[in-house]
Amino acid sequence: MTLRLKTAALASGLLLAGPALAESPMLWHSNSLTYLYGQDFTIDAPIQQTFTFEHVSGWTAGDLFLFLDSIHYNGKGNDDGHDDSSFYGELSPRLSLGKLTGTDIGVGPVKDVLLAATYEFGEGDVESYLIGPAIDLAVPGFDYLNLNLYRREADGDRDGDGVWQVTPVWAFTLPVGRSDLLIDGFMDWVVDNDDSYHANLHFNPQIKYDLGKALNWGEKQLYVGIEYDYWKDKYGVDDDSFVGDEILGGTDQNTASLLVKAHF
Repeated sequence: MTLRLKTAALASGLLLAGPALAESPMLWHSNSLTYLYGQDFTIDAPIQQTFTFEHVSGWTAGDLFLFLDSIHYNGKGNDDGHDDSSFYGELSPRLSLGKLTGTDIGVGPVKDVLLAATYEFGEGDVESYLIGPAIDLAVPGFDYLNLNLYRREADGDRDGDGVWQVTPVWAFTLPVGRSDLLIDGFMDWVVDNDDSYHANLHFNPQIKYDLGKALNWGEKQLYVGIEYDYWKDKYGVDDDSFVGDEILGGTDQNTASLLVKAHF
């Protein structure tokens, strides 16, 4: 096991274990399934359907986020040498300094200081390990606003080692008639280059209407809406590079998908 994997495993283990002999280290959790349909994707097939499982939970030592995408490429089958589907996921535990010490370390808008880690995995050569500091912010109007700073390390000999990534994550809720509009998402901004792996920016918000609340089925259970996806130099592939020139439309992605999301 590599040092990077040991670090990610240690962070996950500490989070799941919680304080010694804690009877119930998980404080809360939420799971969801999302269906997405969109067009005009780049590099991969232009038409895609994605089924996503998400888990988020709070623990006595921090928090945990996990997602797994099952991606289906419409019109891109094995007859042209490519698979017609793929998968990708991320496991992201964070250790809270405030929870581990049992003290309120908030100062001004900063609610907490954390150690954040992410393990990226999926089909093909995509494994990466990320680790770095994070802060949780208390900003009026936001349900939450977190800022994570990662150092990225690629598995094996793939480019993308030792580059830095800034990842804000946010959510805020707006009342709309008899229901609510939830706007949440993330941005991954890789700020520097490593040989063939180019700096890139991935901006991915979701705009979701709480249909369950509007129909009196219960709030925060069923959403409909759109996911906007902007990715400058997708996968770290420079649009001006040889590879980028060979890809119709370049490597910058600018699209939106229809969305249905159910929580359970």
